[in-house]
Amino acid sequence: MSRGMRLMAVHAHPDDESSKGSATTAKYVAEGNRVMVVSCTGGERGDILNEKLKGDPEIERDMVAYRRREMKAAQEILGCEHTWLGFVDSGLPEGDPLPPLPEGCFALEDLEVTTEALVRVIREFRPHVMTTYDEKGGYPHPDHIMCHRVSMAAFEAAGDPERYPEAGQPWQPLKIYYNSGHRLERLTAIHDAMVAEGLESPYTDWLANWKPRRKNHTTTEIECADYFETRDKALLAHATQVDPDGFWFRVPVRLQQQVWPHEDFEAALSYVPIHEVEDDLFAGLGTAAEADVLATSGDLTLAYDGRLPEDIEETA
Repeated sequence: MSRGMRLMAVHAHPDDESSKGSATTAKYVAEGNRVMVVSCTGGERGDILNEKLKGDPEIERDMVAYRRREMKAAQEILGCEHTWLGFVDSGLPEGDPLPPLPEGCFALEDLEVTTEALVRVIREFRPHVMTTYDEKGGYPHPDHIMCHRVSMAAFEAAGDPERYPEAGQPWQPLKIYYNSGHRLERLTAIHDAMVAEGLESPYTDWLANWKPRRKNHTTTEIECADYFETRDKALLAHATQVDPDGFWFRVPVRLQQQVWPHEDFEAALSYVPIHEVEDDLFAGLGTAAEADVLATSGDLTLAYDGRLPEDIEETA
């Protein structure tokens, strides 16, 4: 495992960093690497999903400040670094037809504006590898889809000295991955194990009504079972968003560790070859010093393009 490497995980809202890839974050930090979590929005329009906190006047009076405190607590649990990109939560529109998104929200921002903001963070932190969401956003939240668009645009622009010259010295991240947390294979394996032990599976209805969104092509499995409890503690720090007695915590940690002891990622773009199945997001980059040289060489050619057309759906 490489040490002294730098990973940037770009997320839409505070709490996303804890529900997607956070055991990997904790593992890399523990092994001597740096991880920067970027929250594109402040999560201002998120509903209070924890029944125990609904009606709390302190939370309702200043949701922004409360979400920031939650994010700080999760950051300390994971041991990562964190920054806010500064855009406004779009909310999750509901209804048929869907209502228009609120003016000034992240999903409606000019892509040039949001890309420059993320390029500035990339050039300052200088990540060797980035992670984000797939073309569908992981699920169809407008901020998740925008997060994908911004992450991919910034990945491609950060190393170009002609793009956003006032945003810092060029720095080309060498790989960018999609989080693949809700793989059908993973959910099925955990569901089957729950049923085999006579436990009630939280995935019964989900699997029965599974609707494919896109074709998944996992390239990388990070063994991180030792950090599942850290992941859960970080997620619980987002108390307004997570019910400690709810869906996320109905599968015993020891069962998850036995059945699916890794977190999964899908290589999207890479300037070094991708050899399946990888067990390290930094695979192929050499030492941190060697990766630094590559990232500033100005003479890179894509070695792998795993992006999918947006109309390709996941197969059952």
